[in-house]
Amino acid sequence: MTDTDLIVAIDAGTQSIRAALVDYAGEIHSLVKTPIEPYFSEQPGWAEQDPEYYWRMLCETTQELLAGVDTQRLAAVTLTTQRVTMVNVDENGVPLRPAIVWLDQRKADIRKVLPAVSLPVLKAARVYPLVEYATQYCRTNWIQQNQPDIWERTHKVLFLSGYFTHRLTGRFRDSTGNIVGTIPFDVKKSDWAGSLDLKWRLFPMQREKLPELVQPTDHLGVITADASEQTGLPEGLPFIAASNDKACDIIGSGCLTPETACISFGTTATINTQISKYVELRPMLPPYPSAVPGEFYTEVAVVRGLWMVSWFKEEFGLQERLMSADSGQAPEDLLEELVRTVPAGSQGLVCQPYWTPGPDLEPYAKGAVFGFGDVHTRAHLYRAILEGIVFAMKDGAHLTQKKNGVVIESLRATGGGSRSDSIMQMTADIFDLPVSRPHTPETSVVGAAMDAAVGLGVYADIAEAAAHMTRTAEEFTPDPANRDLYAALYERVYAKSYEQLKPLYKEIQQVTGYPKL
Repeated sequence: MTDTDLIVAIDAGTQSIRAALVDYAGEIHSLVKTPIEPYFSEQPGWAEQDPEYYWRMLCETTQELLAGVDTQRLAAVTLTTQRVTMVNVDENGVPLRPAIVWLDQRKADIRKVLPAVSLPVLKAARVYPLVEYATQYCRTNWIQQNQPDIWERTHKVLFLSGYFTHRLTGRFRDSTGNIVGTIPFDVKKSDWAGSLDLKWRLFPMQREKLPELVQPTDHLGVITADASEQTGLPEGLPFIAASNDKACDIIGSGCLTPETACISFGTTATINTQISKYVELRPMLPPYPSAVPGEFYTEVAVVRGLWMVSWFKEEFGLQERLMSADSGQAPEDLLEELVRTVPAGSQGLVCQPYWTPGPDLEPYAKGAVFGFGDVHTRAHLYRAILEGIVFAMKDGAHLTQKKNGVVIESLRATGGGSRSDSIMQMTADIFDLPVSRPHTPETSVVGAAMDAAVGLGVYADIAEAAAHMTRTAEEFTPDPANRDLYAALYERVYAKSYEQLKPLYKEIQQVTGYPKL
């Protein structure tokens, strides 16, 4: 170890802000987790948060982390954040409106973005649904259409990562690894799109409203005196670019090639693979910018993912919540006991977990639970929800292998759900593959620290950093009996369910008007 042997890695997620001290062996010396309110909603479907609230929570977290720490040991600070959450700021970096959180469901009017004559052409080319989705969910399109005064005063459009970067360094900069979603960014070139790129037509804006970009492992700046006073970070401490939270999860789990997939059991559940070539899992949907400079990662997501555990806990878990208050045990630990009372396959209860449809599904898609009988209890429902999430991940694995041209040979699981032995065993059984936990569940902070270690010159590249900073702990292998049952249930029931239910979802939308399209 050198005299400066610790990296401050900050992870600003959807439900908490974490800050950790990570060394060059990937060990976490200290970690502070501050729960945050994910969003507030002034209208149905909206999800917003005060950017100043995010900043205050970050400052409280780092102040607590660094209390009593010898700051001479700190080599750098780095940051990973939730994706897509957007902040409009003026020339001083002051927010002009609440941040629009990634969960927000408001829609822009495509007719005000694209000329009417182009719509039949897009439909004939069979790309209209994707173009419609992207255009409608473009946050800047909505602001231009509904809050033109805000747009006129907007000096920079920043993601949450860029907003924090400005608060920490005074510079309007961001990592290319954070530029995700409906914004004119060329993933293949890892830079803002060229002037003739169609994205400028779908997501129109002035180029000068966008921040300067650097690659992961590059320096974003240094901590200012003002930021130092508020955060406790030393003035002048180097601030090194990392990437978005999923990208950092992947490398922090040691998944550096597409043979090893990373499943993240987070608020959104995803299956990801790190890959050096540009691969579109679906036409016109690019891969994501990686935490490894010049590389990418693929992703298939269940938007609500382990959010469904929170949903179940609130709607059906009163008993566990009351028991938790009396015993001090976390409700999730009590739910872990509940799921073990039900056999694999939930005695025929099957869940299709599309509580919120993603861009690869029809906008009228819904979730479903079917196969009910008088034998079923809320315990069966809970296990069926978990099995449905993993089945959806297996769907994603099939698509990923086909497009990557690489067979997935093993899995590593991260996120809050990976702490559950039941979910880990269920994943091994459904995939018929070994599933490992990384040495720490805090893979996003380790991944961000890996970028910082490379940026500091401690390691030559991410591969060398991974060799020193990542490893696995427990491994779960498939149970033959459960594996065979799950294979039959997946192939004969689950894999067919969406296409068979889709016409009914459309009828439900037309009859009830929900969801509003």
